[in-house]
Amino acid sequence: MITGRTRGGAEWTPPFVTVLDQVKSIGCGRCYKVCPRTLLDLVERELDTEDEGDNEDDNMMVTALANAMDCIGCGACGRVCPKGCYTYAPA
Repeated sequence: MITGRTRGGAEWTPPFVTVLDQVKSIGCGRCYKVCPRTLLDLVERELDTEDEGDNEDDNMMVTALANAMDCIGCGACGRVCPKGCYTYAPA
């Protein structure tokens, strides 16, 4: 497990992103904008429509993990996510 110390000397274990739930994602892009690394990407997700006569768009943009190994454990993505899409775990 990776641990470090805060500026005050307290031990700290960073919470790295392990899962991003795209079903919950509304594609607001808040996490994408706040991430200081290349962790996230906006991708197109096809929606399941039961009514084929529906004229609404069948696709939407959602956030996806593009490079999970680039996570530095800052947790900024989860703090700005209005839907709680992120799951974290120590390395």
